[in-house]
Amino acid sequence: MDPYRTLAVGLVDVPTPQLENLLRRVIRGDLSYPLTRPGLMALGYNEVAASFQALRELDARGVRAVLVAVLAERKARAAL
Repeated sequence: MDPYRTLAVGLVDVPTPQLENLLRRVIRGDLSYPLTRPGLMALGYNEVAASFQALRELDARGVRAVLVAVLAERKARAAL
């Protein structure tokens, strides 16, 4: 993926199930912060790691807020 495109699209290319799974891990407290690209890849979140800029330098509350917002927007669009 083009790194400049990644900055522009954020988490758009990340599959919803992967974001939902990551959110569950955030809620359970399974991750350490700030998240790192290698750390996400080691956990199998390769798509998220490719779009890492959206989560860079955030704490657990920040990551949770971003994921909730992205998932809510996707759900709202699907309902249209």
